[in-house]
Amino acid sequence: MTKPISELKQIATQVRRDIIRMVYGAKSGHPGGSLGCADFLTAIYFSVLNCSPNNISEDGSKQDMFFLSNGHISPALYSVMARRGYFPLSELATFRILETRLQGHPSPNYQLPGIRVASGSLGQGISVAVGAAIAKKTNLDPNLIYVLCGDGELQEGQNWEAILFAAANKIDNLILIVDYNQKQIDGEIENVCNLGNLRAKFDAFDWCVMEMQGNMMEDILKQMEKAKQQTHNSKPVVVVMHTEMGMGVDFMMGTHKWHGSPPNDEQTKNALDQLAETIGDY
Repeated sequence: MTKPISELKQIATQVRRDIIRMVYGAKSGHPGGSLGCADFLTAIYFSVLNCSPNNISEDGSKQDMFFLSNGHISPALYSVMARRGYFPLSELATFRILETRLQGHPSPNYQLPGIRVASGSLGQGISVAVGAAIAKKTNLDPNLIYVLCGDGELQEGQNWEAILFAAANKIDNLILIVDYNQKQIDGEIENVCNLGNLRAKFDAFDWCVMEMQGNMMEDILKQMEKAKQQTHNSKPVVVVMHTEMGMGVDFMMGTHKWHGSPPNDEQTKNALDQLAETIGDY
């Protein structure tokens, strides 16, 4: 399924509205990173992945698979999946309500279509994706594995074990996207645990390294197509995606303070006033 860029931008704006309303309604959640990844997740689900809600399967056979490692940005994922048709749009109103399918962090325990692993604990998604990629290669399935992780996650050692393993074993049906907004819950990445030259690190680990602007729909589509062209070529692929935390809402941008804080009544109105309704609220 491919949509015109103008329509993808409209969907992404509506997704941002959904994010604000969901987090406000739950009085908890993580708006900052969710807003920053709205463009990317919209592009992935509507124009990049070779899969649809009509042929979803638990084992992901004969289709692309997407894993969200930074599970706290679930509002963005849920909104995009609902608008893509994986579950009813009205269900977004149940976000973070106990025992509903839309928990604060995605969980397979609630049988939500397309959610195959829990991603509440950070730092595990790349390992899961590597395992899924190996399974596809073993089954001679030519489809791809995509995984999105946060830059702060890369401060955890398990990621680098998986990154080393993937390169050493030529897991070349894997595309990793790093949300490089340079902020985490405690502050700026460089002040918490500086990642240094991220591109050089992946280069040294023998990955095919790319970069893209994650808040520019045109560049997302262009670079993700290039990333796909680099697969099945003996190296895993990583795309360092530059985003702005809180993108689209001026008072949430440029700061880490909205990583995990819900807006109040006035802030919610302000945010929604900045995000014009495009294809209808849930």
